[in-house]
Amino acid sequence: MIQTIAFYLFAVMVIASAALTITARNPVHSVLWLILAFFNAAGLMLLVGAEFIAMLLVIVYVGAVAVLFLFVVMMLDIDFAELRAGLSRYLPFGVAIAAALLAEIVIAAGVWEAGPVQLAGRTAVTPSPDQVPNIEALGTLLYTRYLFVFEGAGLVLLVAMIGAIVLTHRARGGVRRQNIMRQSMRRAEDATRMTNPTVGQGVEL
Repeated sequence: MIQTIAFYLFAVMVIASAALTITARNPVHSVLWLILAFFNAAGLMLLVGAEFIAMLLVIVYVGAVAVLFLFVVMMLDIDFAELRAGLSRYLPFGVAIAAALLAEIVIAAGVWEAGPVQLAGRTAVTPSPDQVPNIEALGTLLYTRYLFVFEGAGLVLLVAMIGAIVLTHRARGGVRRQNIMRQSMRRAEDATRMTNPTVGQGVEL
């Protein structure tokens, strides 16, 4: 009974937050509604036993992506009049995408209700035993069967990170850089100058 109430509560909150994310006039409010949708989606994942996906939603999406969106939106100088004008121009394209996504969801729900997918005479998805936690089963599969794919994805991210660092720290002219060694070796007499000006006389810099 409690699980059913929690499911309907999380589901209603996810749908309402998603609708408010789209219909909110203020982009900052849209990001805040999106964060609420992520939290409630994490609750749904906990109900079905996918605690790893729930933690990913909270840590990655809420803690990094949504907060990044919020900071970017707050720093942008958004012209709301132009934003509303562009909404009517791209409305048919948005409706077409929404219809395509809705059709995919309906097809996926129908396939899920039909049972497991059969590939070459065998079941494509093998459920893990009940005594094995979700995170342990995922880690075992990730570091055994898909180990090389996982390491390849990490290598791609490493190359992208190195490329971003190299592009950011390229040589630029006319930039004053900090010399920590020179600052540490600076003496007090080199940094200050004692003067005794008379009344009405300024100090020469």
